[in-house]
Amino acid sequence: MDKRTARVDIADVDVIAPNFKRRLSGVTSTIVQLVPMQRAIGQRVATLGPGLPADLPHIRFRDLLSLWRLPAGRSHRVWHARRNTEMLPGIFLRDVLRMPLKLLFTSAAQRRHSRYTKFLIRRMDAVIATSVRSGSFLEVPHTVVQHGVDLERFHPPAGPDDTIAATDLPGKYLVGCFGRVRHQKGTDLFVRAMIELLPRYPDWTAVISGRITPEHTVFGDGLKAEIAAAGLTDRIVFLGEVDDIKPWYRRLTLYVAPSRNEGFGLTPLEAMASQTAVVTSDAGAYAEMTIEGETGSVVPAGDGTALTTAIERYITNPDATIHAGRKALAHVHANFALEKEACALGEVYEGLLSQKATRR
Repeated sequence: MDKRTARVDIADVDVIAPNFKRRLSGVTSTIVQLVPMQRAIGQRVATLGPGLPADLPHIRFRDLLSLWRLPAGRSHRVWHARRNTEMLPGIFLRDVLRMPLKLLFTSAAQRRHSRYTKFLIRRMDAVIATSVRSGSFLEVPHTVVQHGVDLERFHPPAGPDDTIAATDLPGKYLVGCFGRVRHQKGTDLFVRAMIELLPRYPDWTAVISGRITPEHTVFGDGLKAEIAAAGLTDRIVFLGEVDDIKPWYRRLTLYVAPSRNEGFGLTPLEAMASQTAVVTSDAGAYAEMTIEGETGSVVPAGDGTALTTAIERYITNPDATIHAGRKALAHVHANFALEKEACALGEVYEGLLSQKATRR
């Protein structure tokens, strides 16, 4: 491997993880975190495509011409797609160019698939669902492999910089909501809950971090106007898109994920790995990662009243919330380590790589 660019020799690659979207997304973030772990435990995985860090193990598009040349000891490789735009090229390479590939698709969607997506999925050699709920929308056999979180990158508070005192914000405790600022993410539900609750709980301050894209500027400006009208501009603070979100998780006492719709949704896991209790909607896989009443609470997606009530149970008793954060940390370490996800994927890869090559 070229250490300057992390380019990998195609001859040493068993699994190709394409990423055909330049803009940062949850799928991209998954690939960025997962591939180094997979390589560390001996899986010969390489990425392909734009929008990824240069130091991530990768191959070039021109290397695809070498896919007819097999890696040592294998009769084919695995093409691991996570989007429609990655399934289709895999089908072309395997079925039109006759390259020796097995196709794997990971689905996180929490909705019925379009006819086109179903068409693509039926042509996969294996399918993974990131949660039981996402698997319920698949009409083919599949394996559930839940996402994990990097427990070295996301960890409990370790010093003065991991406290509210390091932020110059008022109060003793922070409650936060991170992610793109838009209706789908439920940012408005969080803001309105804070407008209702914070006047009664002066020890708490709320922070919101995330990008406001041009098409959601009106939405974001409307929320800021509501906060100003309530006289809470200094206690409900928009951080914008921060360079490093990890310390902010550690500074929180409570994290809120109020999404109306999600694929999987990693932020509650990142919060719990940082020893922070969570209140979430039941979108995505949130309900499958939260132990109700122990590591946090789950409410129906889009229900602002239920969300406000659940948040209040935690901010009214900070000591109990801190204790829930400790339980959340233990829960994530036991069940959602990134290495566990990588090992589960490795089992799927080996199952495909051990199959006989087939001609289509």
